[in-house]
Amino acid sequence: MATAEQLKALLESHLEGDDDRFLSLIVQLAAHAARQGHGKLAQELRGLVDKARLAGGSPAGRGGSRHPVPVAQPRGELASLLLASYPKAKLGDLVLSSEVRAHLDRVLLEQRQREKLAARALHPRRKVLLIGPPGTGKTYSARALAGELHLPLFTVLLDGLITKYMGETAAKLRLVFDAAVKTRGVYLFDEFDALGGERGNPNDVGEARRTLNSFLQFLEQDESESILLAATNHVALLDRALFRRFDDIIEFTLPDEKLAIDVMKARLVVLEPGRLAWRTLGRAAAGLSYAEIVKACDDAAKEAVLHDRAEVSQKVLLASLARRRDSRQS
Repeated sequence: MATAEQLKALLESHLEGDDDRFLSLIVQLAAHAARQGHGKLAQELRGLVDKARLAGGSPAGRGGSRHPVPVAQPRGELASLLLASYPKAKLGDLVLSSEVRAHLDRVLLEQRQREKLAARALHPRRKVLLIGPPGTGKTYSARALAGELHLPLFTVLLDGLITKYMGETAAKLRLVFDAAVKTRGVYLFDEFDALGGERGNPNDVGEARRTLNSFLQFLEQDESESILLAATNHVALLDRALFRRFDDIIEFTLPDEKLAIDVMKARLVVLEPGRLAWRTLGRAAAGLSYAEIVKACDDAAKEAVLHDRAEVSQKVLLASLARRRDSRQS
């Protein structure tokens, strides 16, 4: 049964004409009923919510004005599910391979020309899967896409999303996808393998399968104008059914020698790099991620500043790169 506070919240949302909140509260009641063992009631409540939404039971569905969730402070339960930010990052801030840059440029082009595409019944790339090792630029690319398009970045908080109770994670997922409809932005599901793990895994449980099935359904049905990004370091763990649901899959890789040198030059531009043997440094950076190379450069730059030296020492930078490699192997 609903608690007094839940009934009060339902009445308040009804009196205020906030249909979206009203329906979201019903979804929460359905999840509560499921946890109490009232599976039939939970199913009936969700069915009524789906029916109301299909019939236009929200202000937006009736043709009224849309009331976006305040992006600075997502309200209600969304506050525990979404972290909002306003990145000013640009793709030009990143050192990327030509293949990754081409994919990201295409996403931007289609988004900027989405009205032109819509006139021909075509849809821009919106659902993108970012895969690759840690530190290769996936999360920063999400920030750059938001910055380039002047959109807020909403990072989905998995610790608030994933629960052990039957039906609750799916209900929270619905709130996130509903928010994407109401407020256009870049929505990032980081560490996506926690949600999209392969079904049939020996460690899988029924609730994990239901959550993945719900995500697949929401993703396929989503027709918002938001950009939905999923990023993972462990692509092998993802369920194969996920891949065809995305408009594009962008694979990030570790930098080769040339890109490693480009990263170091860009990071050390604030100081005199001195007489550095770039080829030697590029070879020393082999196998390190972009993030690890940046941290090694920062260590060498700070060493120079703290000892009042105008130039970065190659010896110090080589040692810093070696330490990053050793810490990875330990």
